[in-house]
Amino acid sequence: MTKPLRIGMIGYGFMGRTHTNGYKRVGDFFPELEYRPVLQAACARSEDKIQAFADQWGYASIETDWRKLIARDDIDAVDICVPNNLHKEMAIAAAEAGKMILCEKPLALNSAEGEEMCAAVEKAGVPNTVWYNYRRVPAVTLAKHIVDSGKLGRIFHYRANFLQDWTINAELPQGGAGLWRLDAAAAGSGVTGDLLAHCIDTALWLNGSISNVTAMTETFIKERVHTETGQKQKVSIDDACAFMCHFANGSLGLFESTRYARGHKALYTLEINGEFASLRWDLHDLHRLEVFDYKDEPALRGWKSVHVTDNGGEHPYMDKWWVPGLQIGYEHTFVHQVADFLKSLEDGTPCSPTFRDALETQKVCDAVLASAQDHSWKNV
Repeated sequence: MTKPLRIGMIGYGFMGRTHTNGYKRVGDFFPELEYRPVLQAACARSEDKIQAFADQWGYASIETDWRKLIARDDIDAVDICVPNNLHKEMAIAAAEAGKMILCEKPLALNSAEGEEMCAAVEKAGVPNTVWYNYRRVPAVTLAKHIVDSGKLGRIFHYRANFLQDWTINAELPQGGAGLWRLDAAAAGSGVTGDLLAHCIDTALWLNGSISNVTAMTETFIKERVHTETGQKQKVSIDDACAFMCHFANGSLGLFESTRYARGHKALYTLEINGEFASLRWDLHDLHRLEVFDYKDEPALRGWKSVHVTDNGGEHPYMDKWWVPGLQIGYEHTFVHQVADFLKSLEDGTPCSPTFRDALETQKVCDAVLASAQDHSWKNV
């Protein structure tokens, strides 16, 4: 007999759709789970838009006031899929109401807000997680298993980048429902919180904590028309960011993100260089993990591409999907995160990254932005 987990979704945009797809598909591919998501209610300020979203995706009801959604007795878990400046208030209210919380990344506008959110969920004792979905790419999870096994030996380098090109347009406005990521008041930062946060979360998971950073940022277009006022205003988000860092394990890190890399829509790559082996991964070929093992026979030593699609238990998550050789995609990472969250409810264990885990990423982001502002090394 399965138990219902009644979901209250706040937001209806791109991430609201990806999360909802995860809730709808998880029971089909993880039938052994005790809990089953129920799409109980969706919430947004526009009644017409949220009703259309609810009708399309199968939510039983709607709300236009998020406080009313949180107060409902028929909601067990609140999913926060709204701009970053709204995360704190909603998460704290949900925690105080005793609701489980699944929050979109980054955790908050800054570490101070994140600390308040952590305190609220920990005081309430409610299950919580943050949607850093790239941890759930089978190839990235396999990389985690390999690193934890010690196969790489001592780690020397970690490097990652996340490149896009969608804001190379001086006429593109900032703010509003579609372009809030270009408005610092709503987003907190630009590529640092939007793109680098993903890279940092994965790095912390794979390679451990970051000790200090030195960074540079650039805003290429200094003024944009604001959607809500129709007036040109200063652009306060970072269009590009690069930073170097020291990890606590002694390795060096190099990170870059930009929305001004013409020809790149979502190029996320990472590489780890160790004493005995190296790993690298590319989101554009997400089902492959490249591996170099120095212990291989010298005549055959070289990079090999591991197709992470084995369904016999050798590759993470893949026993739930298709036959070997048939890959999965971006949307499946959210199915995996829902499955892991539901499993954590059965086991009574945290579902990483928790709010507290995500706060560490937030602290690195804050240090990066502070370093870029005064051109100095910053401790995390």
